[in-house]
Formats: sequence, C-alpha cells, structure tokens
Amino acid sequence: MAASLWRHQDFMLLWIGQSISQVGNQFTGLAVPLIAVLTLDATAGEMGLLGAMGTLPFLFFGLLIGVWVDRHPRRPILILADLGRGAIVATIAGMALARVLAIPYLYALAFLTGVLTVFFDVSYQAYLPVLVDRKQLVEGNSKLEASNATAAVGGPVLAGLVIQAISAAAAMAFDAFTFLVSAGTLVRIRKVEPPKEALVHGSVLQDVKEGLAVIFHDRRLWSIAGCTGTSNFASGAIFVALLVFYAVHSLGMDAATIGFATGLGALGGIGGALSAGPLAKRFGVGPTIVASSFLNGIGPAGLLTATRGTAVPVLAIVTGLTFFSAVVYNINQVSLRQALVPLRLQGRLNASMRFLVWGTLPLGSLFGGFLASVFGVRTAILLMAIVGLAAFLWVFLSPVRGLRTIPEPLA
Repeated sequence: MAASLWRHQDFMLLWIGQSISQVGNQFTGLAVPLIAVLTLDATAGEMGLLGAMGTLPFLFFGLLIGVWVDRHPRRPILILADLGRGAIVATIAGMALARVLAIPYLYALAFLTGVLTVFFDVSYQAYLPVLVDRKQLVEGNSKLEASNATAAVGGPVLAGLVIQAISAAAAMAFDAFTFLVSAGTLVRIRKVEPPKEALVHGSVLQDVKEGLAVIFHDRRLWSIAGCTGTSNFASGAIFVALLVFYAVHSLGMDAATIGFATGLGALGGIGGALSAGPLAKRFGVGPTIVASSFLNGIGPAGLLTATRGTAVPVLAIVTGLTFFSAVVYNINQVSLRQALVPLRLQGRLNASMRFLVWGTLPLGSLFGGFLASVFGVRTAILLMAIVGLAAFLWVFLSPVRGLRTIPEPLA
C-alpha cells in the first residue's frame, strides 16, 4: 500500500501553491466578465469571443506545447508560466484602475494568459506522475481537486464582495499575487525529474503524431476525449460565454449575488472530491466515469427555470450538481489516463488530450455567443444543454464502462 501524500513534502508544496492560486483564479474569473458586461457594455457575441480568447491557445498551440513539455523539465515551465500569468493579470488590473481598458485589450490579454495556461496545464498533469508513485495518483488528484473545489466555494463569494465593495481591479491584483505564491512553492520542490535525452531525436511532427496516436489507438482514451470534448463545447457556451451575461441582464444579479450563488454551488465540488475515490472503489472506475458524465449533462438546463426571485438557489443547485459530477468525472478519468500511459509520453498525451477537449471550449464560446445573438440567450442555453447531455454516450458505448479498476500502463 502506497504511503499517504500528507508526508510527501514535494507534493505538499505543489498542493499548497495550487490551492492558494486557485482561490486567486476565482477572483479574476468573476472580475473579467463583470468588467466586460457592466463597465464595457459587452454584447452576447462579444462575451462569446472573450470567452473563446482564453482557450483558443489550446486549439492553436496545444500539440506543439506538448512536444516542448516532453523535451524539457516540467518544473521550470510551471514556474515561468505562473510568473507570466501573474504579470498579465497585474497588467489588466492596472489598465482597469487607469480606466484605459477596452474590449480589444481584454481579448489580447485573455489570449496571452491562455497561452501560458496551456504551458502550465500540460506540464502540470505530466508532472504529477513524476512527483508521486503510480498508486498515489488518485489520492494526489483527489487532493488537488478538493483544493480546486474549496477555492470554488470561498473564492467567488470573496471575489463578489471585493468587486462590489472595492473594485474588479483589486480582485485581479490579489490573483496576480497568488501566482507569485504558487511560483514560490514550486521553486522549493527538490525532486529531480528523469532525463529526457532520448526524446530530442525525433522531429516535432513525429512527436505530435505519437501523442495523438496514443489516444486514437486506444478506444478507452478516445472515448474519454470525445465525452470531455463534447461536454466542454457545451460548457464553453453556457458557463464561459453566457452565464454572467444571463445572470446580469435576465436575472438582475450583481457581483455579490453571483459570487454567493456560485460559491454555494461549488460545495458540490468538495463532495465530488471526497466521493470520487470511494465511488470508484464501490462501483468501479468505468461505471463511475459514465454515471458522473451523465449527471454532469443534466444540470445546465435548470438555469432556464430561474426567475429574479429564485436566481440564487437555482444557480447554486445547477452549479452544485455540475461541480460534483465534473470533479468525480475528472479525478477518475485523469487518473486513468495518467496510469495508462508511460511517463515519457505524458506531456504529449496531456497536450493531445487538451487539444481535443479544451480546443472545443473556444468553439463552444463562439457558437454560444452566435446562438445568443441570433435566437436569444435562453434558446442558446437550451440548445447547448442538449448537446452537453449527449456527451455521456461516448463513454457509455465504449470499453470504459466495463472497467472495474485502473489497468496497467500501455506498452
């Protein structure tokens, strides 16, 4: 039986830094769309484009960055990405304070932040299997997701209050500081990564093909990619592009009430983090992945039942169900992916997977903004909710459904 990660100093440093940074991310995540809607009077189409700009780098650069990550030590990439994102968020805050911010600037800054996020996220998921033992992956991912979920509870509430009482710029300044804290904890990690000399001999194109081949040659992996990509397409439209616009213009919510409702709903994520491992042990990894993906598709349509009087409880219930199911799904499918694939391919696997599943986020944001501009926000949310509900079929109709435990790595 693997030792507990509570005594794993390097993992604890990673966990502490990410926990603090995730709280800060909630501040900017709420501040930027509120600035766009309330200060810059953005339309639904502009909100769709703004949502897309932050995730377009996964579509444009994800595969190449995956090759880069597999050819270089991952910890320095994580540190530089944190420092860079902190500087960009601080720039947005400064421009907002100086009252020179405009929608085109938000587009550019969101895109640049997205590029660094690709570097960080691809390296981050490839770094955990280096840092901890294979048998500790579920525990490690559960702890990290628990922190994300906890941040999603308190972060929006605090962010809403800060934005309402002080300014959105102050909220983003706090986020910039948390990036520096995260970089500082990463600097203190001492574990040396395995050398990567054997990886530099292939061409970039060969490495990209190898990363994609890992996914498409294993039906379990491409079924997970299809499920997650379809779900993210719908989420990009509903939660990235349209939620704040809908909450402000249709439900009459302000920063504090949006933050309170989403923070309350994020309690579901904590429940998901605590339940993911036990559910997989009780029902099997595959059935848990299938059931959680189905549950994740049910909630978003509930947004349309909200009125100005019931907006807070409805938004809390919808986000609670979404957080719970998404966290259970992610812990189990990410642990499965990390265990199936050799360490030398982890960067390319994660980049290829991110390309396939995060690449749909900007497309969903753009499409959601387009639908809202043509048919209205409520119709756009309904149509995209139907798409999200169908996502579970990818894993339900695949070998993933029959997995009881995490298999041994691929050769």
